[in-house]
Amino acid sequence: MAKHPKSLSTVLSGACDGEVKIWNLTKRQCIRTIQAHEGFVRGMCARFCGTSFFTVGDDKTVKQWKMESPEFGEEEEPIHTILGKTVFTGIDHHWKEPVFATCGHQVDIWDEQRTSPKCSLTWGFDSISSVKFNPIETYLLGSCASDRNIVLYDMRKSTPLKKVILNMRTNTLCWNPMEAFIFTAANEDYNLYTFDMRFLESPVMVHMDHMSAVLDVDYSPTGKEFVSASFDKSIRIFPVDKGHSREVYHTKRMQHVITVKWTSDNKYILCGSDEMNIRLWKANASEKLGVLAPREKAAMNYNQKLKEKFQFHPQIRRIAQHRHLPKSIYCQIKEQRIMREARRRKELNRRKHSKPGSVPFVAERKKHIVAVVK
Repeated sequence: MAKHPKSLSTVLSGACDGEVKIWNLTKRQCIRTIQAHEGFVRGMCARFCGTSFFTVGDDKTVKQWKMESPEFGEEEEPIHTILGKTVFTGIDHHWKEPVFATCGHQVDIWDEQRTSPKCSLTWGFDSISSVKFNPIETYLLGSCASDRNIVLYDMRKSTPLKKVILNMRTNTLCWNPMEAFIFTAANEDYNLYTFDMRFLESPVMVHMDHMSAVLDVDYSPTGKEFVSASFDKSIRIFPVDKGHSREVYHTKRMQHVITVKWTSDNKYILCGSDEMNIRLWKANASEKLGVLAPREKAAMNYNQKLKEKFQFHPQIRRIAQHRHLPKSIYCQIKEQRIMREARRRKELNRRKHSKPGSVPFVAERKKHIVAVVK
């Protein structure tokens, strides 16, 4: 999926049959369908001005399309088509310049006017699953490769800056739109890791709540929260500075959630899942939609303050934290808790029966990092 940079009501989605659809969220209908690629649509992004968008697919092509529908009698044709040598797995557009980056066998940076890349960046030989431009320091970009690396690049130097190797593969990453050096990575080991790019030795925070691989992550425009999509058929909202989610969304029909986006007005969350549906959720589940009367607004603010004041009272805390979960996730959480406790007990026993200092304490944040290469 991709968001329109200027219009709140427009959302783009690409599917496994090569179709791209443009949706109007206020009318809740599809306003345009394009047969863009043969095979999967692997990545999409809109141009920063909102006049066109780019798609990449399994047919080794990058295509640029107009955002407006064609005139009556006009053919639905791409503005440009670039034929690559290998399959592209992701694309992202620069936030200010007519430049975009694709990833696949390597990270390529393209000028919109040229059919060959300006520069190609590679570090190690493996397939790269996603690439993202930094929205603030726009010359920085990050990528995730299937050899468990997260690599940071600087477009001005045309060389990679540094990389961090984790225990398991990272599926995608997202930059914080408010703090230039913070990014969050969605990992195969059920966790999300928030890193400060200046100190990659240990993550700022480990977010642990999902019960299966995390497939996508997207920040809210305020930079205070992010939403993650997982293979466990649920999406969760995490505060940036907390290790556990404040909200979990799921339905009986929703299958593995592949992609997720937070709308630019900070009100809604969009998710696309395996059973070919896009769902629209409220970012704040109990929020009332529509126009609020002044007394209604004052009452809601007062209630919110009361909740904050008494948040540590046991009964209020229980009500605030309770979430209904599907039976499969509930059982997995119990199982994971038992496994974690067993690991902790085993480590304590080893430390107790070993020579003092031979079994060091390792912080939870450092357990998942293998190495940092500069």
